[in-house]
Amino acid sequence: MTIIPPIFSYAHLRQMPDDGKRYEILDGEVVVSPSPKRRHQRIVGLLYELLTEAQRLGQGEVYFAPFDVVLDERNVVQPDLLFVRSDRLHIITEENVQGAPDLIVEVLSEGTRERDLGAKLRIYARFGVRFYWAVDPDARTVRVYEHAPEGYRELPPLAAGDTLTCPLFPDITLPLAALFA
Repeated sequence: MTIIPPIFSYAHLRQMPDDGKRYEILDGEVVVSPSPKRRHQRIVGLLYELLTEAQRLGQGEVYFAPFDVVLDERNVVQPDLLFVRSDRLHIITEENVQGAPDLIVEVLSEGTRERDLGAKLRIYARFGVRFYWAVDPDARTVRVYEHAPEGYRELPPLAAGDTLTCPLFPDITLPLAALFA
């Protein structure tokens, strides 16, 4: 006898408890993440400041978790940070983001590393998220992925001596030494 796991949708997700955990749906499967730790939150805060500068310049809007990104009914994520360009703000509603943001940032942790570099990376590529930053506090690196016709193209990883930039807002930079200080 084969047991088929249930397929979850966004309607199911909206019924989950508000218990401080992050509930996401990846290809119809519910995944749960505990609240992040201090170092994770510090890095998210610094990156939020960077993206807020782009927002102040009118280049788009930045949001942090928890805020649902509905890629489709079977793929709903809550990335650590997301950025949507000004010309695409129509995908943002009061309740969620309807479609692929231009940039998604995930800060890797022991409990999310495999998922962030596996299933989520593939899903973000499939739905056309233009840029994906996977920030690794342990290795003190940022892995940058850029969407291309065949999927993601991984750029050389950035380390402590490098500066984080993005074509979405080329005049805004962040030295990685400051990010991992």
